Amino acid sequence: MADDHTLLREALREVLLTEGDFRIVGEAGDGESVVECVSRVRPDVVLLDVDMPRSSPVQTATRLQAVSPGTAVIVLTMYDEPQLVKDMLQVGISGYLHKGISRRDLIAAIHSAANGQQQVTMSVSRDTMVSVGSNSSGLLSEREQEVLSLVAVAMSNRQIAMRLSITEGTVKRHLRNIFGKLGAESRMDAVNKNKAVVADRYHRRA
Repeated sequence: MADDHTLLREALREVLLTEGDFRIVGEAGDGESVVECVSRVRPDVVLLDVDMPRSSPVQTATRLQAVSPGTAVIVLTMYDEPQLVKDMLQVGISGYLHKGISRRDLIAAIHSAANGQQQVTMSVSRDTMVSVGSNSSGLLSEREQEVLSLVAVAMSNRQIAMRLSITEGTVKRHLRNIFGKLGAESRMDAVNKNKAVVADRYHRRA
């Protein structure tokens, strides 16, 4: 289990341990720790939150697949933004579940992933499912582009959060995703690399 909220991990552990065939072999509170843990214990299934420090969710899922190819990754999160869901599906996760999912459905999803079944278990909003199934494509999502445009005018995370009516934690999560997608090392590096991507796309179309 990988989630940066200790209380949630404890509650989830209690739920899972009521199942006779489940065993918790490790817990982690950030992206680096979960990769290290999985590489060491090679679990059948990882429950992964996307809003954790020290690595973007896409990077974390990709690294998990690399260090333990036999481990199924199920995302368990409060977020179901279409671009994030698409990105996670592209790296081969076995499930994308909202934290409001029922206990029965969560258990069923874990069993399905542990048994090596090929279908992906989804529990997201109808609008997200429609967007995920569309043909739209782009390196950054619309919201990530909004965040980056405000970064470009030197706004702080707090100012961006106030402008977009979101939390600072959500801003940080968007920035981690942006850095991961662009391979950026700083805020301005991300701005510059995104400009280069947009310019290249424009020239290809011209």
